[in-house]
Amino acid sequence: MVTIYHNPRCSKSRETLALIEDAGFTPEVVAYLDTPVSRATLADWVARSGLHASAFLRPKEAEAKALGITASSDADAILDAIAAHPKLMERPVVVAAKGVALGRPPESVKDIL
Repeated sequence: MVTIYHNPRCSKSRETLALIEDAGFTPEVVAYLDTPVSRATLADWVARSGLHASAFLRPKEAEAKALGITASSDADAILDAIAAHPKLMERPVVVAAKGVALGRPPESVKDIL
């Protein structure tokens, strides 16, 4: 099972979805702006990906600036902010049995497919 947390307006998200489909997978597509990800799920992704919480943050978004959240903020503060404001989540996120990866660049998800 492969799941992509997707924003159809994002070119990298669309490219990653195409890459997954071209690899022969039919992923579950979750529109994370409509179906926000829980704080617990975000923490799980950080643990499974080996990435710092800041990798999942879009620090240039207005919400991040208003909250004072930056890439150097405490991991808990970052995860709390993303959970409360889904627009702050970097996209796309791909979750598979082999792990969790960010589709930036899209090719980075190949290792978990």
